Amino acid sequence: MPLKNKHPYLWINALALIVVITVNALSNILPFNNLSTGEISDQLNVLFTPAGYVFSIWSVIYLFLVVWAIRPFIVSHKQDLLAYEKIGPAFVVNAVLNSMWLVLFHYEFFILTLFVMVSLLINLIVIYKRIRSVNETSIWMKLPFSIYLGWISVATIVNVGIFFNTLGFEEGLWLSAEGWTMTLLGIAVLLGIWFTSYNRDAVYPLVFVWAFIGIGVERSHEFPVLSTSAYIAAGVLAIYVLSQIYLLKGFYKNNG
Repeated sequence: MPLKNKHPYLWINALALIVVITVNALSNILPFNNLSTGEISDQLNVLFTPAGYVFSIWSVIYLFLVVWAIRPFIVSHKQDLLAYEKIGPAFVVNAVLNSMWLVLFHYEFFILTLFVMVSLLINLIVIYKRIRSVNETSIWMKLPFSIYLGWISVATIVNVGIFFNTLGFEEGLWLSAEGWTMTLLGIAVLLGIWFTSYNRDAVYPLVFVWAFIGIGVERSHEFPVLSTSAYIAAGVLAIYVLSQIYLLKGFYKNNG
């Protein structure tokens, strides 16, 4: 029996993806509340926010998710089917949370956006773990969610910064804003190393490297020490990732 006839969520996942891509597009085409996502980010001035070009990663995420959504209609892969079954309705929940965050962010409900972002992060961790619990899934099953989870991990840190700015701690609490950002860079490096080591996944931390370089670019003029720290963080993590790719003989242990 073809894969598409075995799993009830394939069509639902595809529809959910279409909806969330549409909402993302409209949020900047209309835009919601007459403000683009970039304009709002510039107003908030959270130092962990990378340069605008870094956000093009959303195009990569959605491209891989489109492949993930349509591939089972074309290619039958038994282990991927098992992974779809384990994911269940979680991706639909993901699409709802993603869309909610965009609407709340554009209408500047920043405290609520943090809770939605944390929920989105937890949702992606659940999806990721369910996929990885199935042996020998294809790289097309794993890759989209490694990138997506990596980016939402970065975005969650940014949203925490937005939350504190909203509460009036623009200059930082105990440490300066620059000091906190460098501290968060160090924590993020450790998170990337731990995640790679624990999950045998060398894709997730590459998103951190991409974001760190973007932070370095964005802060190079006004905060040169922070910029240098971001480049160092990117370099340290990149070297570790390259060593893991060599040891794993690829981006993952036991690619299907």
